[in-house]
Amino acid sequence: MTMIAVVILAWSCSPSKLISKSADKNILQDTAFSAAHTGIAVFDPEKNEYLFRYQDKKYFVPASNTKIITCYVAMKNLGEKITGMYYTENDTALILVPSGDPTFLHKDFIEQPVADFIRSAGKKIYMYPLGWNELPLGPGWSWDDYSESYMPERSPFPIYGNIIRWYQVKTAKENPTTAADSVDTFIYSDPELKGDVDFGKPATNKIFSVDRKRDQNAFIIHEGSQRKAEVEVPFVTDGITTALELIKDSLHKEILPFEGKFPLAWRNDLTVMYSRNLDSMLKPMMHRSDNFFAEQTLLMTGEKLTGEMNIENGVKRLLETDLAGFPDKPRWVDGSGLSRYNLFTPDDFIWILSKMKTEFNWDRITTIFPTGGRGTLGTVYQQDSTRIYAKTGTLSGVMALSGFVITQKNKVLVFSIMINNHRQSAARLRKSVAAFLHDIIVNY
Repeated sequence: MTMIAVVILAWSCSPSKLISKSADKNILQDTAFSAAHTGIAVFDPEKNEYLFRYQDKKYFVPASNTKIITCYVAMKNLGEKITGMYYTENDTALILVPSGDPTFLHKDFIEQPVADFIRSAGKKIYMYPLGWNELPLGPGWSWDDYSESYMPERSPFPIYGNIIRWYQVKTAKENPTTAADSVDTFIYSDPELKGDVDFGKPATNKIFSVDRKRDQNAFIIHEGSQRKAEVEVPFVTDGITTALELIKDSLHKEILPFEGKFPLAWRNDLTVMYSRNLDSMLKPMMHRSDNFFAEQTLLMTGEKLTGEMNIENGVKRLLETDLAGFPDKPRWVDGSGLSRYNLFTPDDFIWILSKMKTEFNWDRITTIFPTGGRGTLGTVYQQDSTRIYAKTGTLSGVMALSGFVITQKNKVLVFSIMINNHRQSAARLRKSVAAFLHDIIVNY
């Protein structure tokens, strides 16, 4: 074989060429992607070079890939433990200042040190939402999704994840009077919340459902045919008002809103109470793509940096400091990616993921990020479990996946795949993306 032939053969089998062929075969030449806006970047951090780039400097709506940015800034700024509450006290009163901690009385967390502290208080308790300066719903969120479980309101003092769980249970009557009246139906909520409850027409699809009126805690129940059913519905937080109402029933303690100006001496004398390890919250945030955890996480990060729970100001500070190196200046408006106003490039995600890999322990990263077959990666990526650690992103017309892929030679690569304006099912696109990543694992 001549020298020229050897060089051509080596070039044709280079990793970049193999990845390019796989991208063409699985994504770029796939008719499912033909009408969509697609961007792809694959990067080798060890060599500090891109292995494949396609429209990687174009802007895309990232959907829940935004949580990667939120996760990074939390890991960077919030420390090992979540601040569950600030407080100060005098001879007669305990004054609480909420931190925005989304885990307070959340069903996922059995240990509740802040709740235990409140229960044990022997003084009159007041609360003041110092630093809260935010709206309950974010800019660019779908306004008519206010009653959906994935869109709880943001608040200074979250409780129960800022949702009500409604249950329907059907049991057979012990002594039915007629054949048509042989079933008892019980419908109840946890926690119980003051507000109007009406019963609408039975659900036409026979599925138990609950609607909430737009700006009030008024619920409409639609009975279903299931023997057991559960529905989660966000409640109106009204600052700290609803949370304080729920505290009375939950902890049997009354917390009064502090009226008037918060004394400067109290501001300078606040004690921090921690609730739990930060990563115990970041893991479910990333594994199940928890929008509520992400929003509250970004609020808590902003409060640490600016003293104010305001996402716009927190983001501005972050883009001037920790995130000043973004290769393409993003538009970043929320923590979860619910907003269609967010705009990032694949290069932006390559940069933040590479930064994350450099600054944090790899075991920590692979614990927080889901792998194939777990969390939102589900069954599509199951064949590459422990080889892919990534975050999905899904909105109508949007599919994204960014993270880390470990090849059979144990090289860790960083990738970002972003698809906007598609008209296919997300499952269809995921299969093609999974095939592309599998080729990288096998061939690089």
